Amino acid sequence: MVKSMYRYISETWRESDTDEMRSMWRERLVQWRRQPAIARIEYPTRLDRARSLGYKAKQGYIVVRTRVRRGAMRRTRPKAGRKPRKMGFTRLTPIKNLQWIAEERVARKFPNLEILNSYYVAEDGLLKWFEVILVDPNHPAIKNDPNINWICNKSNRRRVFRGLTSSGKKARGLRHKGIGAEKIRPSTNKGRKR
Repeated sequence: MVKSMYRYISETWRESDTDEMRSMWRERLVQWRRQPAIARIEYPTRLDRARSLGYKAKQGYIVVRTRVRRGAMRRTRPKAGRKPRKMGFTRLTPIKNLQWIAEERVARKFPNLEILNSYYVAEDGLLKWFEVILVDPNHPAIKNDPNINWICNKSNRRRVFRGLTSSGKKARGLRHKGIGAEKIRPSTNKGRKR
């Protein structure tokens, strides 16, 4: 069976544990750390993953690389006046995952575009990088494309802030069905209140 180009790209990505690939990624991350936190790029780093999530190399599609600090939330420690347990200093794990947070930050930077999807690219000890695919719903090439013009509907505006992207649905627990999933619909907050 003949493999496609995208299959070769994904295999190269999965088998990137060689010394040459590690040194290449080390140099790449040095450059990425010097860039701004949200940087528009010309082409996706992982073309196979971007294509599988809906990216096309045509007008109206934009790819942005963004970085997020890893780990739980940080908060300054109160100086005095509380039990250690009541300080609200530890166990500050956000409900949202880092990928969803990264998508929201990009959406605030580009308010006239809609987030289609995103994917993981790299990480180091402090930061995580994601690439976010954005679509311009007002572009004629998007309006005339029957595969993507659903994003031009008013019901899909600001969809990332309502948790309608893939990472948002994952953080909301909507990948689970059946027994054990009763308390996560319509949302975890509503499930707690019921």
